[in-house]
Amino acid sequence: MKKILILGAGMVAKPIIDYLLESGNFHVMVATRTVSKAEKILKQRLNTESLQLLVDNDRELEGAIMKADLVVSLLPYTYHVKTAKYCIKHGLPMVTTSYVSPQMQELDEDARRQDIIILNEIGLDPGIDHMSAMRIIHDVHNRGGKIHSFCSYCGGLPAPEANTNPWGYKFSWSPRGVLMAGRNAAKFLRAGKTVEIEGRDLFQNRWPITIDGLKLETYPNRNSLPYIPLYGMEETSTAYRGTLRYPGWCRTLYAVSRLNLLTENEIRTNGKLTHAEIVQKIFDTTDDPKRYISKAMNIPVDDEIIKKLDWLDLFSLEVYEKDKTTPLDFLSDLMLRKMQYEQGERDLIVLHHDFWADFGNHKEHITSTLVDYGIPNGDSAMSRTVSLPAAIAVKLILEGKIQEKGVRIPVDPEIYQPVLDELERLGIICREKTERHKEIQPTVIENKMSS
Repeated sequence: MKKILILGAGMVAKPIIDYLLESGNFHVMVATRTVSKAEKILKQRLNTESLQLLVDNDRELEGAIMKADLVVSLLPYTYHVKTAKYCIKHGLPMVTTSYVSPQMQELDEDARRQDIIILNEIGLDPGIDHMSAMRIIHDVHNRGGKIHSFCSYCGGLPAPEANTNPWGYKFSWSPRGVLMAGRNAAKFLRAGKTVEIEGRDLFQNRWPITIDGLKLETYPNRNSLPYIPLYGMEETSTAYRGTLRYPGWCRTLYAVSRLNLLTENEIRTNGKLTHAEIVQKIFDTTDDPKRYISKAMNIPVDDEIIKKLDWLDLFSLEVYEKDKTTPLDFLSDLMLRKMQYEQGERDLIVLHHDFWADFGNHKEHITSTLVDYGIPNGDSAMSRTVSLPAAIAVKLILEGKIQEKGVRIPVDPEIYQPVLDELERLGIICREKTERHKEIQPTVIENKMSS
């Protein structure tokens, strides 16, 4: 019986564990700092065990790895390289859902020498986005076509019936990461020209888009240019990867960024300042915060942006109990308090690729759309779509059906085809549609931006 070590018992661990125990003859070990979290997921099922592990303790980490035939790291990405080095040392394959860092890529030759695979980016984004895109790109190339444009959009959102707050967003984890991403610069290719956007202008670059009947908006997701050689589509004139949100998010986050609410300079509160007083410190003003925002953003005092910030209790006279904070952490605390999912509410994952392909005598508009809803009082769509691709890959590796070695991502048919097939069996389906045209039409990002 093959032994699988899962490092971490966070939000995406349960679907992996459930799939492996239900679909194969595996022994699953879950190592985490808080053993009770692992025990809650394992529920004393057969062929399972929980291990207490402090990942900073290298001796404990290596000892746990030595017990396994394969390691899944669900730890923060900063621990992946250390974990991979131990896996290479002991000749064990490893799977993560995180992006490949330069330090991880440097381990490629060592992993090949040990005849093992270190498979990364096998989640949702990155993961299903790679696999569903590559299936189309390879098909176009195999039929003699060329990719003219590629636009990819992905977002995790509340399901429409759970979209019940003014912000149009909810969290099942810390908002800090989402807010930090709002400071990122971006780069993409549009009609043959490189577009570069500074972080402060990120949310000004937004476009309306309707996917599967859902009215959404998209804004750029970091640097899209590396995906051109990664996907082998050097011929394309447009390459864009965007994040999806409900309309209004970008306009509000642009104001949040302009108002310095995403900065990380320390503010001493001594547990005595009200929310409104903290905001005044952030703005460096003694003026009423609503009037200040109205002047700074040149918007009416009853504008939707100010109403959303008011709903979040940004201007409240409630005392903030922490001794110190930062604007980013202060905003994150308020969001976590007021923007969580209620019991039984569903989340929603939307992943959509939009291709234009040129076959000479005709053009094809090809789309691939994944819309997946969470299970009320069960697994979220986010946890399923992130973790199940990794779980499937684990099974395939241990069954010898993935033979690739080295530091890899799922862009080759040997990996993506069986994973996508199994996801479809599990109800996570990327639905493809092809339309023939005489001429290529402009993409969403080549049209007018949202106001």
